Amino acid sequence: MKRTQQTASRLNGFSSGASLGGKVLRYRRKQDIYTQGAPADTLFYIQEGGVRLTTRTKQQPSAVSAILGVGDFFGEICLAGYPHRVCTAVALTASSIRIIPKRKMLQMLRKKNKVSNALVAYLLSSVQKYKDHVAQLLTSSAEQRLARVLLRLAHLDKSGPSVVEIPVLSHQVLAEMIGTTRPRVNLFMNRFRKKGYIDYDGGLEVRQSLWKVLRSR
Repeated sequence: MKRTQQTASRLNGFSSGASLGGKVLRYRRKQDIYTQGAPADTLFYIQEGGVRLTTRTKQQPSAVSAILGVGDFFGEICLAGYPHRVCTAVALTASSIRIIPKRKMLQMLRKKNKVSNALVAYLLSSVQKYKDHVAQLLTSSAEQRLARVLLRLAHLDKSGPSVVEIPVLSHQVLAEMIGTTRPRVNLFMNRFRKKGYIDYDGGLEVRQSLWKVLRSR
């Protein structure tokens, strides 16, 4: 997967992740990292690859709640005192993930240094992005929701790099994320590719021009 200036800037304060401590494990594609209901005493940092989070209820099938990439944390809700996992995490592709004990991370946060400040800023930003994401899903068309998901996974903003490569996701997974059908996702993805907003070259290349979809309505 291509590393870009955008990704490098998101890792600022964490370097390669080594400053976070813990250990790095490799996961195969589609391998469970943890399951919903399991004890929650660690959090995770993606150094390579991607992760899908799904949540289930007794009455409903599992639903995709997030797709994460390099530089993202997950499982951090354990820091708020939740004793069990509230979702299931699965590797989207072969991934290197740093596993950090909750107690170590809490010690780090109390130090108030460069790493702890960067982590607090990241967590606060994640909360705001999640709130914005929910609001956007309620007011956007299915095509715009798909564009937002791809841009978010690529961490592409309007001032970042022109193109970022991400793992290829199945159209069924994308359909579950944006609340539409797989045939409609297929239609939108083909439209994006014809207009030059995305391309396939091993992975999925997302271009900054995809922002035009969000300005079209």
